[in-house]
Amino acid sequence: MSVTTSGRLRGVSDIGRRQAIAVIGAAGAGLALAGSDVRAAQPTRNPPVITCVIRYQIDPFQRDAFADYARNWRLIIPDCGGHLIGYFLPYEGTNDVAWGLIGFESLVAYEAYRTRLKADVRARQNLAMAQTKRLILREERNFVEVVDGTFQIAPHR
Repeated sequence: MSVTTSGRLRGVSDIGRRQAIAVIGAAGAGLALAGSDVRAAQPTRNPPVITCVIRYQIDPFQRDAFADYARNWRLIIPDCGGHLIGYFLPYEGTNDVAWGLIGFESLVAYEAYRTRLKADVRARQNLAMAQTKRLILREERNFVEVVDGTFQIAPHR
């Protein structure tokens, strides 16, 4: 992925550089907030190598319903083999773009996850609910990787 002269990322429609940086920063904050209690409750696994960044265009009048949809994934995604980094709703600026970030050890692990997800009853029910309520107007997936030495750098204050 590269940045155009207008500051937009190629391959991601309608997302500016600042929005992309905010999403990646939010992902890091989400991982930092997960804390040791969450890690202690889960079996030790390799850290995610790639992250699937899902950009949702949502109905802004159904923000609360989308939040419920996102919360429904908190058990389904880990059960199917994904590392749920988090779902993010718009806070300031555009009111119809939300994000979901899910980590995987590899693209092969992602493909295995997708197979398990399609077979999961809870996943199918959650997707059917979103379709029935027309919460999601558009969905895009991009895969990113962390640049070594740049992830979770705390402020120097």
